[in-house]
Amino acid sequence: MTGTAKAHTAGQRRAVFAVDEDAALSALEEAWAEGGYHAFSADHGIWSAIGGAGEVLTGSTPDELDRKIRARWQAMQ
Repeated sequence: MTGTAKAHTAGQRRAVFAVDEDAALSALEEAWAEGGYHAFSADHGIWSAIGGAGEVLTGSTPDELDRKIRARWQAMQ
């Protein structure tokens, strides 16, 4: 247990539900760039995507934003 405790000192361990913003933004961009979304951001807990027509979708988590993009994309098909 001491090795584990030393490896997880304050500042080195991410909270259980914390999101790696860079990885999540990269995944969203990879998944939706071909679907017409060209800008993704995470700012103060608001995740957003801007579509080619200028529409902005937001969510409080990357998953929520992904669901909104998916719903919008399917509605347009």
